Amino acid sequence: MSRPALGNTGCYMSDEKLSLEKFRELLDESYTWPDFYEFKFIVKTAAKNDILVKLSGFAISETLSKNGNYVAISARRLMKNTQEVLDIYDEMSKVDGIISL
Repeated sequence: MSRPALGNTGCYMSDEKLSLEKFRELLDESYTWPDFYEFKFIVKTAAKNDILVKLSGFAISETLSKNGNYVAISARRLMKNTQEVLDIYDEMSKVDGIISL
Protein backbone atom coordinates (compact mmCIF):
# COMPACT_ATOMS: atom_id res chain seq x y z
CA MET A 1 0.00 0.00 0.00
CA SER A 2 1.37 3.39 -0.93
CA ARG A 3 1.39 5.73 2.05
CA PRO A 4 1.08 9.48 1.81
CA ALA A 5 3.97 11.68 2.78
CA LEU A 6 3.14 12.92 6.25
CA GLY A 7 5.57 15.83 6.15
CA ASN A 8 6.18 18.03 9.16
CA THR A 9 3.69 15.99 11.22
CA GLY A 10 0.99 18.56 10.57
CA CYS A 11 0.27 18.61 14.28
CA TYR A 12 2.02 21.81 15.33
CA MET A 13 0.56 24.30 12.88
CA SER A 14 -1.55 27.36 13.65
CA ASP A 15 -4.70 25.47 14.57
CA GLU A 16 -2.91 22.81 16.58
CA LYS A 17 -5.93 20.78 17.68
CA LEU A 18 -7.47 20.62 14.21
CA SER A 19 -4.13 19.74 12.63
CA LEU A 20 -3.47 17.09 15.26
CA GLU A 21 -6.82 15.45 14.56
CA LYS A 22 -6.19 15.52 10.80
CA PHE A 23 -2.77 13.96 11.33
CA ARG A 24 -4.31 11.32 13.61
CA GLU A 25 -6.89 10.49 10.91
CA LEU A 26 -4.20 10.29 8.24
CA LEU A 27 -2.15 7.89 10.36
CA ASP A 28 -5.21 5.73 11.06
CA GLU A 29 -6.07 5.62 7.35
CA SER A 30 -2.50 4.89 6.24
CA TYR A 31 -1.36 2.28 8.76
CA THR A 32 -2.68 -0.97 10.18
CA TRP A 33 -1.23 -1.17 13.68
CA PRO A 34 1.09 -2.55 14.79
CA ASP A 35 3.33 -1.40 11.95
CA PHE A 36 6.75 0.09 11.40
CA TYR A 37 6.89 3.88 11.36
CA GLU A 38 9.85 6.03 10.40
CA PHE A 39 10.38 9.37 12.08
CA LYS A 40 12.62 12.00 10.51
CA PHE A 41 14.10 14.94 12.35
CA ILE A 42 16.63 17.67 11.68
CA VAL A 43 18.44 19.18 14.63
CA LYS A 44 21.58 21.18 15.35
CA THR A 45 24.51 18.85 15.76
CA ALA A 46 25.01 20.02 19.35
CA ALA A 47 21.53 18.69 20.27
CA LYS A 48 21.98 15.32 18.56
CA ASN A 49 22.55 13.40 21.79
CA ASP A 50 19.30 14.79 23.25
CA ILE A 51 17.46 13.18 20.35
CA LEU A 52 19.32 9.88 20.41
CA VAL A 53 18.60 9.38 24.11
CA LYS A 54 14.87 9.82 23.45
CA LEU A 55 15.04 7.36 20.55
CA SER A 56 16.56 4.46 22.46
CA GLY A 57 15.41 1.18 20.89
CA PHE A 58 14.91 2.65 17.41
CA ALA A 59 16.90 1.73 14.30
CA ILE A 60 18.77 5.01 13.71
CA SER A 61 20.50 6.50 10.69
CA GLU A 62 22.20 9.89 10.64
CA THR A 63 23.24 12.25 7.87
CA LEU A 64 25.46 15.22 8.70
CA SER A 65 24.90 18.49 6.82
CA LYS A 66 27.59 19.77 4.46
CA ASN A 67 29.01 22.19 7.03
CA GLY A 68 28.40 19.88 9.98
CA ASN A 69 26.03 22.27 11.75
CA TYR A 70 22.94 20.04 11.47
CA VAL A 71 22.19 16.36 11.47
CA ALA A 72 19.23 14.58 9.89
CA ILE A 73 18.10 11.63 11.98
CA SER A 74 15.83 8.85 10.76
CA ALA A 75 14.43 6.53 13.40
CA ARG A 76 12.37 3.43 12.65
CA ARG A 77 10.54 1.15 15.06
CA LEU A 78 7.47 -1.04 15.33
CA MET A 79 4.73 1.13 16.78
CA LYS A 80 1.63 -0.24 18.52
CA ASN A 81 -0.85 2.45 17.51
CA THR A 82 -1.39 6.01 16.35
CA GLN A 83 -1.19 7.40 19.86
CA GLU A 84 2.30 5.97 20.32
CA VAL A 85 3.43 7.82 17.17
CA LEU A 86 1.87 11.07 18.41
CA ASP A 87 3.52 10.63 21.80
CA ILE A 88 6.95 10.39 20.17
CA TYR A 89 6.34 13.58 18.17
CA ASP A 90 5.15 15.30 21.35
CA GLU A 91 8.29 14.24 23.23
CA MET A 92 10.53 15.38 20.37
CA SER A 93 8.81 18.77 20.19
CA LYS A 94 10.43 19.54 23.58
CA VAL A 95 13.89 19.58 21.97
CA ASP A 96 14.82 23.17 21.17
CA GLY A 97 15.09 23.89 17.45
CA ILE A 98 14.04 20.45 16.21
CA ILE A 99 12.37 20.12 12.81
CA SER A 100 10.07 17.14 12.29
CA LEU A 101 9.65 15.97 8.72
